[in-house]
Amino acid sequence: MPIKVLVVDDSALVRSLLAEIIRDTSDMVLVGAAPDAFVARDMVNQFAPDVITLDIEMPRMDGLSFLEKLMAARPTPVVMISTLAEEGAEATLRALELGALDYIPKPKLGVSSGIREYAELIVEKLRAAASVKVKPLVKKYHAESSGAQKIQNSAKLSGTEKIIAIGASTGGTEAIKDLLIQLPAAVPGIVMTQHMPAGFTRTYAERLNKLTRLHVVEAKGGERILPGHAFLAPGGYHLVVVRSGADYIVKLSESEPVHRHRPAVDVMMESVALAGGKNVLGVLLTGMGKDGAKGMLDIRNHGGYTFAQDEQSCVVYGMPKEAVLCGGVDQVVELDKMGAALLEKIKSMGSGNRL
Repeated sequence: MPIKVLVVDDSALVRSLLAEIIRDTSDMVLVGAAPDAFVARDMVNQFAPDVITLDIEMPRMDGLSFLEKLMAARPTPVVMISTLAEEGAEATLRALELGALDYIPKPKLGVSSGIREYAELIVEKLRAAASVKVKPLVKKYHAESSGAQKIQNSAKLSGTEKIIAIGASTGGTEAIKDLLIQLPAAVPGIVMTQHMPAGFTRTYAERLNKLTRLHVVEAKGGERILPGHAFLAPGGYHLVVVRSGADYIVKLSESEPVHRHRPAVDVMMESVALAGGKNVLGVLLTGMGKDGAKGMLDIRNHGGYTFAQDEQSCVVYGMPKEAVLCGGVDQVVELDKMGAALLEKIKSMGSGNRL
């Protein structure tokens, strides 16, 4: 059965371009192209689409309001069409909180170069989204919950020798947030790569900083990685960890994309494995593709310990699955227990300073 796609966008040109891409894809069928949320509502009821592309800015009812109503009445996989600017980042992150699975940039109308790559990106994300069984939106965590405080009180976690590397893609913005909220302020230093474009990562880091006990920032390069601090790879740059004497230092690189991504999880994890050896804890969360699988294996091969999110709690069980298949995973854990598992492992490793 072909994937039934509904396009919702107030721009006739955007609707036309997306419709053409979908019609040219053999395993997809366009069931409708709606100019606003009210027409879209009727089409959802009439055609029961497998996946919806949704514009954020629309007349009469904006995309976020429609998304919230859709997820309450008829949960459906949604991919947001977002402007890749900082003003669009906040709205896109809010859409992901409300249950959207992914986002793609607004097409550059009138620009023929890059249209093939854009079409491939859209098709890839729509296929992935259509395969997801959308779950009811549930707020699972509060910063004071999850048992993290209990573990913090029973073990010294703040030694500076350990480092945690977290990677994620599709569904990862919420998964990383849910994991970090479980962690106490005394946790070892963290580096993170989430597949996001430039302009989004600073806003995302600021949001994480407000919601968690940790000091979360978009990495600038040159920072010393300290306990209680988390550094997010900026869009357009790989995050690399190097040793400088007794310290771990963040470096940024504009080297070639890996698995079509920059930042890439593999680049970060491979560098952390080399820099930290047995003191590294790798965590691979929900995501499409195989980025991070090799990096997780590198961490294990250098004596570190690795965790992968389990299939049931993943939005897309792609990256963790590939890591498991290649032998890069020590422990598979559901998301809401990942913080406790991570802290128990840190506790068992002991605490101290780098040699």
